[in-house]
Amino acid sequence: MGDSREVLRQRPDEVKSEIGFALERVQQGKMPVNAKPLKGIAPGVLEIMSDFKSSAFRAVYTVRFLSAVYVLRVFQKKSKRGIATPKREIDLVKRRLAQVVRMEAERDELR
Repeated sequence: MGDSREVLRQRPDEVKSEIGFALERVQQGKMPVNAKPLKGIAPGVLEIMSDFKSSAFRAVYTVRFLSAVYVLRVFQKKSKRGIATPKREIDLVKRRLAQVVRMEAERDELR
């Protein structure tokens, strides 16, 4: 969704490989070892974590729909206050998830 693919392509090769491998496992119906539920969003929204050279990178995706795995946001975590995901990232994930819900509802109406 949005610029997630382009943002991931701009990350270091090691990060792209780790997140790409994890997303491939998700597409196979498996749970990556570096993924966990992202609290405070909705059921079926998870976060892949990739740490590289003391930087934290994240990819947030949803498995709520049978038709696809939607990557909602990829970002470098720069939080200086603990481990919490920044509010602006959470807000963007919520907006993109709402977009996916609308797209899937429209797709269902066409069937």
